[in-house]
Amino acid sequence: MNDLSSYMDKIVERIETTGVLDAPAALLEPVAKRITRSDAASRVLSGAPIGHRLHPLLTDLPIGAWTSAAALDLLGGRAARPAARRLVALGVLAAVPTALSGAADWQHTREGDRRVGVVHAAANSVGLLLQVASWSARRRGHFFRGKVLSAAALGAVGAGGYLGGHLVFRRGVGVDADVPVVDNPAWHVACRADELVDGHPHGVDVDGARVVLVRDLGRVYALAATCSHAGGPLDEGYVDGSVIECPWHNSKFRLDDGAVVRGPAACPQPVYQTRLRGDIVEIRHAHEGEILVDVTQHDTPTVV
Repeated sequence: MNDLSSYMDKIVERIETTGVLDAPAALLEPVAKRITRSDAASRVLSGAPIGHRLHPLLTDLPIGAWTSAAALDLLGGRAARPAARRLVALGVLAAVPTALSGAADWQHTREGDRRVGVVHAAANSVGLLLQVASWSARRRGHFFRGKVLSAAALGAVGAGGYLGGHLVFRRGVGVDADVPVVDNPAWHVACRADELVDGHPHGVDVDGARVVLVRDLGRVYALAATCSHAGGPLDEGYVDGSVIECPWHNSKFRLDDGAVVRGPAACPQPVYQTRLRGDIVEIRHAHEGEILVDVTQHDTPTVV
């Protein structure tokens, strides 16, 4: 077993160091950027509406449909042929949004991870084409050919899945960053009020956690400064009205509640209460269910 593991590691390492894969990656990158050009598309494909990465969830749909079709091929007999063909078609349809969400995640990879992602996509694309051919063969009554094509497709998808697992579990691609927060519920001094410039992020360290403060229209907002997507420094980012943008991968978050406006981030940023005591800005972490109040602007409290 260790020999097999070592052999597979060498294959992946070879892929990571194969520079020829940079050419197809360069061709795919503008396509991926076009897919996520709008904030709304980027937000949906990242999984922000459900607060969870979308691509891993969607991969279960085509794989599940195709595996079920293969099971019917083996065990279902003649009566199961129509159901197997429909399952193959269902998997083909489900593969489209799965590929789109994968492309959205892939565009933010670099170097070796990027090359592995190209081969991962190629293997899955081969699997998809084979399943399309299988469906066509089944529709024309060539059931044995359809079964063979589906079996070959599952082999290609299995190889792609192995590489996808390597990217996630070995390389941490698509895994949300650990975001340090000031967990102590007491009020903490953040900075002097005159250090803040309207529309410009200001980073400070509070109780071992990095915090970004932004003053906008007389109101002071505070969020965790470590981007939930890949750990980018929000305090070095950009502010556009009520939104702050990460400088690494352009994730955008609302200042008032940390909600994701644009992916690739899928999880909202932790936010803090703020208050002004004299010329000192203080912050406090509001836990779920508490009242979030900004006393620098005496607005109606909102529940977080």
